[in-house]
Amino acid sequence: MAVKVIFLGPLQDMAGEQERSVAAPLDWDGLLREVGPQIAGQLQDDRVNVACASRVLADKTSLDARDGDEVALLPPVSGG
Repeated sequence: MAVKVIFLGPLQDMAGEQERSVAAPLDWDGLLREVGPQIAGQLQDDRVNVACASRVLADKTSLDARDGDEVALLPPVSGG
């Protein structure tokens, strides 16, 4: 039973990988442990969003990923 965590943008550079498979189920605290302290610090930023099963979470701390879900870590979009 696994959840796929997908790192996007600069979070992918920080993680050194595009995706990682972690044990399911996965909640917010588990996600912070699985991604390591550097990315966990980034996830604390209100501008970084988390999507689970293709839906952006209004409250990312309510994450409840189950077997087969994909959790995408979405850094702030910049540009102009």
